Amino acid sequence: MKLFKSKAKLSVVCAVLSLFTVAAFHIPFFRHAAANVEGGFNGVLIIASLALLMAAIDYFLYYLLLWLGRGVGRFLVAFTLIGDSICLYFINTYDVIIDDAMMGNVFNTQFSEASGFFSLAAVLYVLLLGLLPSAFVFARKIDFGSFGRFGANIGVSLAIVLGVALGNMSNWPWIDRNSTVLGSLLMPWSFTVNSVRYQSQMRERGREEILLPDAHFKDDGKAVCVLVIGESARRDRFSLYGYEKPTNPLLEQQEGLVALKAESAATYTTAGVKAILDSQESDKLYEILPNYLFRAGADVSWRTSNWGEPPLHIEEYLKVEDLKALYPEADAEFDGLLFEGLAERIQASDKSKVLIVIHTSTSHGPSYNKRYPPEFERFSPVCTTVEMSKADPVELNNSYDNSIVYTDFLINSAIEQLRSLPDEWQSLMIYVSDHGESLGEGNLYMHGVPMSIAPREQVEIPFIVWTSSRKLRDCGEVGQYHVFHSVMDFLGAESEIYKAEKSIFE
Repeated sequence: MKLFKSKAKLSVVCAVLSLFTVAAFHIPFFRHAAANVEGGFNGVLIIASLALLMAAIDYFLYYLLLWLGRGVGRFLVAFTLIGDSICLYFINTYDVIIDDAMMGNVFNTQFSEASGFFSLAAVLYVLLLGLLPSAFVFARKIDFGSFGRFGANIGVSLAIVLGVALGNMSNWPWIDRNSTVLGSLLMPWSFTVNSVRYQSQMRERGREEILLPDAHFKDDGKAVCVLVIGESARRDRFSLYGYEKPTNPLLEQQEGLVALKAESAATYTTAGVKAILDSQESDKLYEILPNYLFRAGADVSWRTSNWGEPPLHIEEYLKVEDLKALYPEADAEFDGLLFEGLAERIQASDKSKVLIVIHTSTSHGPSYNKRYPPEFERFSPVCTTVEMSKADPVELNNSYDNSIVYTDFLINSAIEQLRSLPDEWQSLMIYVSDHGESLGEGNLYMHGVPMSIAPREQVEIPFIVWTSSRKLRDCGEVGQYHVFHSVMDFLGAESEIYKAEKSIFE
């Protein structure tokens, strides 16, 4: 084509790219801004100023990348466009917030989970809004111009940014109040800046953990705790807590079972799991429960079909493939594999204190219908699409509720295996979820909304306890930080870090 044979000025290419970016990727941004700004001239001024500001910033970014990077710059621009298209798909489909926590979810997501989001719509987003504009970037011949022209274009774009900022000084309070959500919808800055923020946080947390005061066990009596960490399980979908559907037919028959009300400390896996294992609320990397008890001399095992846990310093860490090798006859497709041979594993221990942590993925979306065996499909029809916003609400809820029915079976399996142990063993099972899950309430899906604006569906979680020998005290609503001290109490671990008021036991 003649268009692609002639050279275009870099300023023209960047102008096209910046206008395309504002128009193609920022409808959710402007929709949120329009819904939260007051009407009248000032409201129009804010929206227009934001549009001009974004266009100028994007122009500055593209001009800088292409002039300085040339060929490499084209790849970087293409990367941002493809990233924009992927983010827009998730924003439109799941109404997510692209903040540092969400980028943490991205970096901690494995292929098996990511593939669950695949759909024709996702392909079209990437193809039409990511790959085609990227092809334009590579195919178009560009006249990069002189250094003087580079300085002039960069200077003008920055002057526009500064002018808009200064011209809206009176509107900065409004922008500040809405900055969390607006920033998460700003492409490509939301995922690039928040990726850097997340990696910075990980480097900080990656330093050597802070050891807790030494612990010791006050007796040699045999005691075991099976701690089951649930994934995306919301409290109000358990019939143990009053849900009208019979999602807990087995647990409702268990004697000695107590269902406590709890709230999560976060709405995403890495932070939720860390809170479950931490002795106190802190951004610092203190020694977590499995590491602490292992160092004190307990037998500690971790079984997982999930990811996102803090660094573990124990001898036995078993993923699905490891458990497949140990139990070749078991069904390895679902989380039931994690519960295979628990009683035998406990009795084979040469230690008197045993902690087994089971990190499940049973209710992780969007493909809830693929998280449980067919025989647990008690409620139908079920949702089979990953585009949750387009799903039939009844089908979506049925598929999620079926995952809770399967969770009921798994928890019951753990309890029954603990019941089968010889009387010399004191046994405890705690089930607590990392966070809840949205299923379309308020047009939100899944999880990951910042805690400051998180709906109750993503925060209210189940905290289910069964014990062979201890009575629970009336402690009202509990939280994830109760787990650390309750397990220490039950296993008889003594330390100055222990807080009796955080134990659920009398």
